[in-house]
Amino acid sequence: MEIQIRNLTRKKINESFLKKTAEKACKILKKDFELSIVLVSESKIKELNKKYRKKNESTDILSFDYGEIFICPSKTDNINKLLIHGILHLAGYTHETEEKYNKIIKKQKEVWQKIIS
Repeated sequence: MEIQIRNLTRKKINESFLKKTAEKACKILKKDFELSIVLVSESKIKELNKKYRKKNESTDILSFDYGEIFICPSKTDNINKLLIHGILHLAGYTHETEEKYNKIIKKQKEVWQKIIS
């Protein structure tokens, strides 16, 4: 498993803990992803959201099938929990319906609890 982190923002991030969160989440989910985690500004994530999802608005996270996860730190108070959410998307979880949304949020909480305990 290879995990790369690029912080393209001015926000200070504990990259070591972010990487450990990714490693542990993948282990819990029994997934061997190669991840590229990119921290970007609100304007950059809005640009990406418009280009790839046709939504002209900023968002907190975007996950792509090839293992690239874009996170906007200014849109969240817990980057690590949000990273788990992105990894769950890569693992096949979605939130297209209320039932699926509840499932991904429940799994996100379960994984986070296992990581911090």
